[in-house]
Order: sequence, then C-alpha cells, then structure tokens
Amino acid sequence: MATNINFVINSHDIRQIFIFGFFGFVISMILTPAYTELAYRGKWWKRMRTTTATGEAAPVYQKLHAAKHERHIPTMAGIIFVITTAIITVIANLSRSQTWLPLAAMSGAGLIGLVDDVINIHSTGGVAGMRAKVKSMFLLAIALVGGWWFYSKLGVTGIHVPFWHDIHLGWLIIPLFMLVIYATANAVNITDGLDGLAGGLGAIAFSAYALIALLEKKYGLSGFCMTIVGALLSYTWFNIYPARFFMGDVGSFALGTALGVVAMLTNTVLLLPIIGLVFVIETGSVVVQITSKKLRNGKKIFRSSPIHHHFEAIGWPETKITMRFWVIGEIVAFIGIIAYILGGK
Repeated sequence: MATNINFVINSHDIRQIFIFGFFGFVISMILTPAYTELAYRGKWWKRMRTTTATGEAAPVYQKLHAAKHERHIPTMAGIIFVITTAIITVIANLSRSQTWLPLAAMSGAGLIGLVDDVINIHSTGGVAGMRAKVKSMFLLAIALVGGWWFYSKLGVTGIHVPFWHDIHLGWLIIPLFMLVIYATANAVNITDGLDGLAGGLGAIAFSAYALIALLEKKYGLSGFCMTIVGALLSYTWFNIYPARFFMGDVGSFALGTALGVVAMLTNTVLLLPIIGLVFVIETGSVVVQITSKKLRNGKKIFRSSPIHHHFEAIGWPETKITMRFWVIGEIVAFIGIIAYILGGK
C-alpha cells in the first residue's frame, strides 16, 4: 500500500521540537546535582532483591550484582527526567489533544514507581518493594482513566493495521489502551537491569516516535517525545557503566507508560512491538523462564532472567550486553519507521 504521508513540514516546527529536546537535556543536567546531593545525603541506596518473581532464591543474580550493590548506588533518579518533562510540557507544550494524556499518565505511573522506590529504600530483603499485585492494581487504574479519556474525550475508536486498513473497535479501545500501557510499563521496568540499558533504549524508541509524530504533524506530541529524549540523554550520561545512580521504578514505569500512550496517540500500536522489540524480548524471556519452571519442575531455560542477566551469567561483560542491545534497538526502530512510512494510514 502506498503511503499518503505529506512530508512538507514547517521548519519552524522542527526547530521548536529540537529546542524542546535541547532544554530537556539542559534542565535534566541542572537538576542532576541537586538529586545527587539529596540521594547520597539521604542514603537512597537501591536494595538488591534476594528472590525471583516466583519466590525462589536468586543466587545467580546476587552473585552477578553483589559488587555493584556494595558500592551503594542510589535509586529514584528517574524523577529527574519525569520532572524535566513535566516542567517543559506545562510551560511550553501543553495541548489537550496531544500532551495532556501522555504527561498525566507518565506522572501517575511515575508516582506509583516513586512509592515503590521509597519502600525499596527502606526494605531489608526479599523482593524489596511494593507487592506486584498492588502495583498492578494502581497501574491498571491509571490505564483505565487514560483509556476512558482516549475514547471519550479524544474520540479515538479504532486502530490502524499497517499495510491493510483501520479496524473500528468502539469502546473496546479502552481495554486495548489498558493492555498496551500495562505491558509497556512492565516491559521497560523489566529491561531496567544493567547500567545504561533502559535509558539508551528509551531514548532510541522516543526518537523514533518523535519522527513518527512529526510526520503526522502532531508537533506537540513530537516535542513531548524529544523532551524525553533530551532528558534521557542527560540521565544516560551518568547512568552508563559504572552507573552513578539508577532510574528506579519511578523512571521505568513513567517511561514505559509514556511510550505506550504515544504509540496509541500516533495510531501505531501495532508497530510498538517492532520499535520496542528489545523490551518485548526482555519481557518474553521472563515469561518463558517462569513458565518453564512451573511446567518442568523448576527447570530453567536461562541461567537468569531477564535475558540480559543470562548473557551476564555466561560471561558477557555488562557494557557489551548494553551496547549490543542498543544496536538492536536502533535497527528495529529504523525498521519500525520504514514500516510506518510504507504501511500507509
């Protein structure tokens, strides 16, 4: 199917979008010393989990990351790029049709993650955080409200299938919205396990969506994405190995939720698994591992999951895993953009 995208874009809008990205980077850089001072003074150390998602001991993970946690690395640094994005969007890029929903969803999910991080800081072992069922309940509540707004206020009732046509869903767009938000938020959270990994992949994915939104002439949404990209580049500067701090659940939940909302707003939800393929693989590795242990009397497929820990366990250096995953992320983001252009709307 031939695309009908109009590539004539106002240069002023492009400049403004990149300005948002620039200030996202600058403000995040300005906020980082203040966060660092508070984090180290308050001893916001991330507690190492001692059990797996299914409740067993996690000796492989503990062995791989014991030295890292002995360094006392603070968590909750994701609050930097959440606050940065909120400041820029509220001051210069607030739009009822384009940025209200992703900003509100990002902030709400970030708040859930923030509470989880605070519990983590004060915990002494185990999963070290809010119970999974409680987090899921709150996240689904935010997704439900967001889905209702998406359907009733923005009037979206269908999705586009690339290389085919639109499918009308009516109110069923709400449960789809909830599924996308829940899955993407958890996928980014699962991927956030190595220095620089989630931050770099997030910057790549949001860059792809900034371009897609730009091609759709949704300049506010494109600017929102570029704001996150700029803030994430600042975060990743300090988070690459050896990390000065971790984003925590406040960052991973906020990023994943915003990414899912942006995919829905650009009507490219079926391209999200391509653009975010690394997130999908990471989540899939956990599902496969848990399923295998339940059905095969505790036998594992991977030495440790998510899959980035498996590669660590077989001897890959952390930096090699991170950079190779970044390369994969860049390739699939490019494929996703090409599929968007050729798939038509």
